[in-house]
Amino acid sequence: QVQLVESGGGLVQAGGSLTLSCAASGRIFSIEVMGWYRRVPGKQRELVSTITRDGITNYHDAVKGRSTISLDNTKNTVNLQMISLEPEDTAVYYCNAIVRYSDDTNRFQHWGQGTQVTVSS
Repeated sequence: QVQLVESGGGLVQAGGSLTLSCAASGRIFSIEVMGWYRRVPGKQRELVSTITRDGITNYHDAVKGRSTISLDNTKNTVNLQMISLEPEDTAVYYCNAIVRYSDDTNRFQHWGQGTQVTVSS
């Protein structure tokens, strides 16, 4: 199986910054996409940012310009740097990885346990 270990969440004041990290380990032939989603209580989980193994990035409009995602293919680790944080960024952030277990074309999705980010006003 694949394990995703998240770190970097916590409490930060509005206007501050933080970096979320997620390390993938286990049965991994290749990581196709890694990224972050978030969920606010009472709402659906939404995409924050993703990055492909080729470095193609995608950002939610709400964080575009305030976030930078990066992928270290050698360490199977994705980092999301967020600046100018707003109370609206408060949520549980989940790491997501789409991986291949072998050189066939099958892809499998995995989720981390989630890490709380709280932005105080």
